[in-house]
Amino acid sequence: MNSFSLRSQDGSARRGTLTLHHGSVETPAFMPVGTAASVKGLWPDQVREIGSQIVLANTYHLWLRPGRDALESAGGLHRFMNWPGPILTDSGGFQVFSLEARRTVDDDGVTFASHLDGSMQRFTPETVLAFQEAIGVDVAMVLDVCVKLPATYDELAAAVRLTTAWAQRSAAARARSETLVFAIVQGGLDESLRAQSARELVVLDLPGYAIGGLSVGETREELYATAAFTARLLPPERPRYLMGVGTVRDLLMAVDCGIDMFDCVYPTRCGRNARAITLGGEFNMKSAQFRADERPIDPHCACKACAGFSRAYVSYLFRANEMLAAQLLSYHNVYTLNRLMGLAREAIEAGRWAAFRDSALNAAGA
Repeated sequence: MNSFSLRSQDGSARRGTLTLHHGSVETPAFMPVGTAASVKGLWPDQVREIGSQIVLANTYHLWLRPGRDALESAGGLHRFMNWPGPILTDSGGFQVFSLEARRTVDDDGVTFASHLDGSMQRFTPETVLAFQEAIGVDVAMVLDVCVKLPATYDELAAAVRLTTAWAQRSAAARARSETLVFAIVQGGLDESLRAQSARELVVLDLPGYAIGGLSVGETREELYATAAFTARLLPPERPRYLMGVGTVRDLLMAVDCGIDMFDCVYPTRCGRNARAITLGGEFNMKSAQFRADERPIDPHCACKACAGFSRAYVSYLFRANEMLAAQLLSYHNVYTLNRLMGLAREAIEAGRWAAFRDSALNAAGA
């Protein structure tokens, strides 16, 4: 069954609906990251009220703590974290392969030392998928091999070979129809390897495809070019997910590439570090210019943080090291990216995507 409906398209920009076990996701959509079953600084009902339709959690971190038994005993990840909407879990491949000296890769999987206690752990495509299915998520990412850039052709080719083999094994191991399995296209910045990876994964006819191996050392221009090239290789009737992008400019450019879903820790990380995200640019709330500024964080924003609190107050909270500062700014930042995606959906439906894109990029100073 095709869970994705492409409702309209303007240029390469796409407007669709992804139907999942725990609800529908209107695309293009930004997914806030709840790595360890929590979007940092926000209650689940706050995540919902600021427009988030789906959240992302991470298999690597949940595998290590609290573990599969605890999550199953709690009734699954949704009940454990009190989030009623869809959840996508990353496979943890990026985290494992960032460990470098702490992991060993072979054709069957990867063995690694936990960053928590040093205990040895083993990931295979089958065990990673079984974990995600067992905790009841809506979208499970296959275990892949992510290579930090710059990388040699041989390193990228080896990553593509294993990523394909592991995706094939993941596809064969599927056991829960309520959990959709997405494969991840690798290949670095090499177009021939990207084309090979996409070709080998598309024949698996999976419910969705992600573009991985970016935001790992390349320039923004290289990211956009590679994302656009790869998106064109993917089936139009399946959702496309670009992993790890979350600035206003990156989201606009990615939508323009024909991509439907995005995730990033950026808005909540900025929230914890006093950086406000607005559609008119970003700024540091600790700056002295805001100490007596009684305007909202963003005068053009309708979120509760902006409706109820001044820049002066939020600036004061950061200088006083009050945790409410990070909570308010994280709330606003995620709201802003969700608002941006809502405006993008409206523009695509109305056939004025290009004008909206250019205006939004100009307003953001991007």
